[in-house]
Amino acid sequence: MIEKEFNADKLYSRIIHYYVDKRGYTKEKANRIAQSVIQREVTRRTCKNPDCGHLYQDHIRNNETCLMLDCDCMRFVRV
Repeated sequence: MIEKEFNADKLYSRIIHYYVDKRGYTKEKANRIAQSVIQREVTRRTCKNPDCGHLYQDHIRNNETCLMLDCDCMRFVRV
C-alpha cells in the first residue's frame, strides 16, 4: 500500500484561512503558525535513516522499503 501524498501547499492554505477567517489573526501571525506546522509535519514524515531522508510517501507501507531507485533504505525509520 502506498501512502497518500503529503501536500504542503494545501495544508498551508487551510491553516492560513483558518487562522485569518475563523480566529481573526493577522496574516503575518497566521503565516508564522502555518510555517511552523508545515516544518513539523515535514520533519515527522521524513525517514530518520541518515542514508535515506525521503518522505514517508516514498516508502511502501507494508514492507517499509524505499521507492527511490538509488536508495539503500530497507525500512522507514521513525524517531
